[in-house]
Amino acid sequence: MKAALHNYHARMQRVLDHIAQHLDEDLDLNAVSAVAAFSKYHFHRQFTATFGLSVHRYIQLSRMKRASYQLAYRDDQSVTDIAMDAGYYAPDAFARAFRQRFGQSPSSFRKAADWEPWLAAFGPLNNARSKFMQATYTFDDVTIRDVAPTPVVIMEHCGDPVTIGATIQRFIAWRKATGLSPKASPTFNVFHSDPRTTPPAEYRMDLCVGTDRPIEAHGEKIETGLIPGGRCAVLRVVGNTDNLELAALHLYRDWLPASGEEARDFPLYCQRIAFFPEVPEHEAVAELFLPLK
Repeated sequence: MKAALHNYHARMQRVLDHIAQHLDEDLDLNAVSAVAAFSKYHFHRQFTATFGLSVHRYIQLSRMKRASYQLAYRDDQSVTDIAMDAGYYAPDAFARAFRQRFGQSPSSFRKAADWEPWLAAFGPLNNARSKFMQATYTFDDVTIRDVAPTPVVIMEHCGDPVTIGATIQRFIAWRKATGLSPKASPTFNVFHSDPRTTPPAEYRMDLCVGTDRPIEAHGEKIETGLIPGGRCAVLRVVGNTDNLELAALHLYRDWLPASGEEARDFPLYCQRIAFFPEVPEHEAVAELFLPLK
């Protein structure tokens, strides 16, 4: 029975992987059910029973998530182009669907996103993915690396993690104004707080760009700092890098006690290497660093 269930879950996982990798293609019922080798006459019921939403809605939400990221974080794409990427050939139809889901027009979201309804709208998608797409890590996934000290410029986020998107928008705009592109200057997040145990109003995270050149504030509150060098346990995360809590949990709960190592007096941090939506979500990459003594 366990083997049969594992095989069933593996077939469903293939469907989610296929959708992620072919989001721009025609994902009709015939094509998607064939990936799992299920009958098209039963697949839609099987998918809904397994994930809590229909395959059509799952695909819509996946495309709409990419569209919302493109609106919020990329100003080089028009709303019309983003609508077409999301499968809407009429911008008005995209605008109606977007407003219905998020309570804002695409243009309004681009200018000043309301992140709380946005987060709530993707609850069903996140719940569906959590069924089988939870990353699992082993002791061998963690490597110990000697890292060089990195001078950084810091934009601090203080307050509810739900509103981090607005700080990211400001950070991206500031980087563009200063010419510190992610391709030339590395991107880091330093996690001063654990969102599971910290009151939302007291949550703090630093958005950092690695540079030692003089910088201009361009109206933002920024400061210089240093990510210290030294030994670090490093865990590479590929795919959905929005939430790194599972990876952090593996480092603290599983790897650290078994390693015999001790954590150093500097917070957990990550380097963002490949960004969604610059790359498809399944190709996003982040490396999580746990500083060691």
